[in-house]
Amino acid sequence: MFVYDTPEHKEHVALTIGAIDDGRPVLVRVHSECLTGDVLGSSRCDCGEQLNDSLWFLQEQGRGILLYLRQEGRGIGLTNKISAYALQEQGLDTVEANLALGLPEDVRNYRAAAEMLLDLGVWRARLLTNNPAKVEGLERYGVEVVERIPLSMSPNPSNLGYLRTKREKMGHLFPEPVALEVAGGGSGQRE
Repeated sequence: MFVYDTPEHKEHVALTIGAIDDGRPVLVRVHSECLTGDVLGSSRCDCGEQLNDSLWFLQEQGRGILLYLRQEGRGIGLTNKISAYALQEQGLDTVEANLALGLPEDVRNYRAAAEMLLDLGVWRARLLTNNPAKVEGLERYGVEVVERIPLSMSPNPSNLGYLRTKREKMGHLFPEPVALEVAGGGSGQRE
């Protein structure tokens, strides 16, 4: 485990598994902190499931890196995220709630992630993500993404609207044939 401090005094973590210095592209998961999903097991997002599945996959592969970035709530912070949750309870989706609070829909920056990878000697990555912004963000700062490996999460009634918003408003690419439907035809809540 490597801890990186940023000028903003946020401590990001790089967890490495196996040999990553053999010159081959490295399997990488860039994961933004989500207290409610990662720690508290919230079902209104897919963050905890993505983190757990990524750790399992990295371990199964025997080689890779998990970058855990302190960018809670797509970079808006925990206080603003909880305020956005309150607006979501009134029917707004995650993007609408952020905008209603006068915040951008996503303020994350992947410069720190790229710098961490470069510091670890990783120039080429196989990125475990559904978010094209992560691919673009790493490449903007000097890490070549040679492959995007999608994460397949099963929707539940609490996160179905959230996943649809990620796809329709934020451009996330879900693996086919992942239908954003829940067994029983429920419409799901909006996040």
